[in-house]
Amino acid sequence: MLSDVGFQIEPVSPLLLDHTHAYHPDMQVQLSHPSRTVAVKGPKRAKDLLRELNLVIEAHLVIRGDELVTEDEMLLDQDQIEIRPVISGG
Repeated sequence: MLSDVGFQIEPVSPLLLDHTHAYHPDMQVQLSHPSRTVAVKGPKRAKDLLRELNLVIEAHLVIRGDELVTEDEMLLDQDQIEIRPVISGG
């Protein structure tokens, strides 16, 4: 499409207008007990995230995507994190 100023204007892709995947500036942390999602500002180490959420470091697993994270690994704002309690029994 040619505009009045002499250059071509491309139509906007419908994908750019899709607001179903909203931008989250903070990391999204999924907790299990009770089930909830919280937004936390990063970057921070996994153990600092657990402390901030008042969770015992040794009693919880931190998972980024499909990978288990060590307590000293850095978590970033764009990360999707899940925290699961460690279950043991006899």
